[in-house]
Amino acid sequence: MMRSLIVLLALLPMLAGCGKEPLYQEQAYVFGTIVEVSIYGEEETKARQGAAAVMAEFQRLHDLLHAWQPSALSSINEALAQGKTQATPSELVSLLQDAEHFSVQSGGTFNPAIGGLIKAWGFQSDTFQPVLPDENKISALLKSAPQMTDLFYQPPVSGGNEEQIGSKNPSVMIDLGGFAKGYALDRAVDILQKQGISNALINIGGNVIASGTHGKRPWHIGIQHPRKPGTIATLELRNGEAVGTSGDYQRFFELDGKRYCHLLDPRSGQPVQGVQAVTVLTRGERAGLLSDVTSKPIFIAGVSGWRAAVRGMGQTDVLLIDADGKVHLTESMQKRLEFTDKQTVTSVVP
Repeated sequence: MMRSLIVLLALLPMLAGCGKEPLYQEQAYVFGTIVEVSIYGEEETKARQGAAAVMAEFQRLHDLLHAWQPSALSSINEALAQGKTQATPSELVSLLQDAEHFSVQSGGTFNPAIGGLIKAWGFQSDTFQPVLPDENKISALLKSAPQMTDLFYQPPVSGGNEEQIGSKNPSVMIDLGGFAKGYALDRAVDILQKQGISNALINIGGNVIASGTHGKRPWHIGIQHPRKPGTIATLELRNGEAVGTSGDYQRFFELDGKRYCHLLDPRSGQPVQGVQAVTVLTRGERAGLLSDVTSKPIFIAGVSGWRAAVRGMGQTDVLLIDADGKVHLTESMQKRLEFTDKQTVTSVVP
C-alpha cells in the first residue's frame, strides 16, 4: 500500500535531515493521499500543536467535502439528483460559488459539476478497475451538460439559518477533487499564522504551499518526474507561494496498453490524453487554491492550447510535460527551475 501512496506525491519536499535542526514534521493520510506538515524554528510542543490543528482541519474538510462518502457535499448531490434543495453550510456555499467562478473563467474545462462522469469512469473510489464505462451512459451525461451555473441558491427556510442549494439540472453531481486540496492549503497557513507559526511547508499529495522560510533560505522542493522515480526539476518556494501539479500518474488505470487518468475533459467525457503533467506556481492571496484549480484547465487544454489556457486563468509560471516527455514551459517558470537532468528537452514560450 505504501508504494502506491508514494507515487501519488507530485512534489517531494527536499528537507535537510540534520538531527539538531529545529524542523518538526508530521504526516497523515487525508483527501485520499499523504499530507505532510513541516514547521521550522519552533519549540516542539508548539510545533506539534500547530501541526495537530492543521491535521484536524484537513479531516474536517475531508468530512465536509467528500464527493461520495457521507458528507455535506454528498448530501447536496443526493438532493440535486432528486430535484430537491438542500440546506448547506455557509462555508460550502461560498466554495461552490468560487468553483462556479473558476468554471466560467476556464470556459467550462474546470467543471466540478461532472461528478457523474467521474463516477462512471470509476474514479469516485479508492481503487480503480481497468474497465471502460458504458458509452451510452457517457453520451447521456454529455447530452445533459451539467454545469456549475446550473446551481441556484435560496434563502433559508423558516426556522433555519442555512441557505438552500438546488439545481435546474438533475445531472449535476459536484466533485470538488480539483479544488479542495488548494483550499485546505490556504486554511493551513491561516491556522498556523494565528498560532504564531510563521515558517512552514504544507504538502497535500503534491499541492504545496510555503509560509516564511526554512531557516536562512527559502523552502526547497522537487517536482516529481511523471514516469520515473525522483524529480524532474527543483525550485525554491518563497513565502506565500504555492505549487500545484495535475498528472496522469496520480489516479489512473491501464487497459490494453492505454492509460486512462482521472482528469476528464468535460467536453468529450473522456480522460485527457497527450499530457503527462502540468505544474503551476502561484503566489499571493489564495495561492493554494489557485495552484490547485488552474492546473486542471491547462492540463485539459493540452499541448495545442495550454498557453491560451495559462493566459485565460491569469497565470504566468507554468510547466507542461507532453506524452513524449518533452517539457513546455513559460519563460518565467524556466527562471525558477533547475532541471535534474541537464539533457531535458524543453520548449520555452513567453
